Amino acid sequence: MHKSHPHPTLAEVARKARVGTTTVSRVINGGERVSPDTLKRVQAVIDQLGYMPNQAARVLKGERAKTIGMVIPSIADPFFASCAEAAQAIARAHDSLLMVTVTNNDPRTEMENLNILTRHRTDGLLLAPANYQNQPLAESLHRMGIPVVTFDRLIVNSGIPSVLADNFNGARIATEHLISHGYSRILCLGGEPTLYTLRERLRGYRLAMQHKGLVPLVDMSVKDYKSAESAIENLLATGKPPDAIFTLKNSTTIYAFETLQKFKVPIPKSIALLGYDDFELASALRPAISVIQQPVEDIGRVAAEILFENLLSVGKGKNHEIKKRQYPIKLETKLVLRQSCGCRL
Repeated sequence: MHKSHPHPTLAEVARKARVGTTTVSRVINGGERVSPDTLKRVQAVIDQLGYMPNQAARVLKGERAKTIGMVIPSIADPFFASCAEAAQAIARAHDSLLMVTVTNNDPRTEMENLNILTRHRTDGLLLAPANYQNQPLAESLHRMGIPVVTFDRLIVNSGIPSVLADNFNGARIATEHLISHGYSRILCLGGEPTLYTLRERLRGYRLAMQHKGLVPLVDMSVKDYKSAESAIENLLATGKPPDAIFTLKNSTTIYAFETLQKFKVPIPKSIALLGYDDFELASALRPAISVIQQPVEDIGRVAAEILFENLLSVGKGKNHEIKKRQYPIKLETKLVLRQSCGCRL
């Protein structure tokens, strides 16, 4: 008597469906060159036996692993968590698993994570690089020989497709809005000056100030609440404190808001506040915080769509046409006006 394996095999499916193993394989891979009746019969047997393809064996035969690697600075950051969720939806639509690893913006950890993902034979990579000028990283990614898309940040001169928010333009618009209220001493407050996104936002701020003949006032020393408090306290103690603050990321916006509240500085009466990047409580605070809002889900979704588009083109050969795009793709941001900037809404 034949004893069935605890995990049904492809041969068992073929035997029970009265077809060859090649036919079963074709059904599993989309049903090409299989008649409708045979397709229906084989699929019914697969469902009945609960057959699951051995993915490890398929990878050894050169087939796709159906896994995508995603390398991000932090899973606790709502921005990257939202990007991961959007990318996960696209991966699932392509019958693939998204594997997420965290770098904490450490290039060494980043490379370790990439090596682990490649050892697991991931089909492609979504990456928010820790250093936008890391050419050894770009060279390593090219050597891996799999599709890669960076998001939120790029690697300059790498030729790797990238999907970003338009950080420069968003910061320029934010600064111009503060200037339109009559503010002239606008402090640009941030940290991590080596990050591509923050450098672009700082560039947009500087350009807007210079176009209006105003002197840029920049402090990029913020790492945490204490450093933000120290920066603002020092400026308040001078004879010419800022009349507005433009913060370069949401955590810095929160630190600035808390510091101004602590020192009983009325917002926006004494100092206006406008932040880059929205956050959950921004509209619930009093005053509500005006922000530049990024298309977070769109960044993750578009990056994943491009990755799968490139991945599928590899399987279809050189003659398969890929939609032509100009990289980096820059998605528009939105100025969300509330009360902290001085608007009466």
